[in-house]
Amino acid sequence: MAEGDPRRFGLTVEVKPHAYDPAQSPELFDGVLPRRVLAFALDAAVILAPVALAFVVIILFGLVTFGLGWGLLALLYPATVVWALVYYGSTLGSPASATLGMRVMELEMRTWYGAPCYFVLGAVHAVAFYVSVSTLSPLVLLVPLFNARRRLLHDIVLGTVVINTVARATALRGVGS
Repeated sequence: MAEGDPRRFGLTVEVKPHAYDPAQSPELFDGVLPRRVLAFALDAAVILAPVALAFVVIILFGLVTFGLGWGLLALLYPATVVWALVYYGSTLGSPASATLGMRVMELEMRTWYGAPCYFVLGAVHAVAFYVSVSTLSPLVLLVPLFNARRRLLHDIVLGTVVINTVARATALRGVGS
């Protein structure tokens, strides 16, 4: 190697192109935002239903134990966080790459280069969503109005995109023809 030649240190980076182009496949992004809001509401109900049941059980247990059982209420919040992370991680990491609410609304989450979601990405996505919405709300909810892929701020940071399912996109393509 000559003195002036660039040195190589064995690191290669492969930059993948975006898999979903709204200009070429607008049906993938048609109506995603309003259905995403409804999917979030359904997911919140799925998460909060067992938490509410656990709350009632703890209250009743506290009555039976003359107040001793109410100490379990201190565990309810951490258990709720763990439950939400497991829910988002396992549903987004499933083969459908969608939570139950997203499945009802015919949505799925993919990485920006087209790969399906996985457990850790799903759990981190939930954390990023709640942190961004709680610290920057409502401004963070304006971000998808200014980008073609309708991605929220945490989607951009994590490299994910929410699109219509193949079945819905095919149906929308047939309607648009």
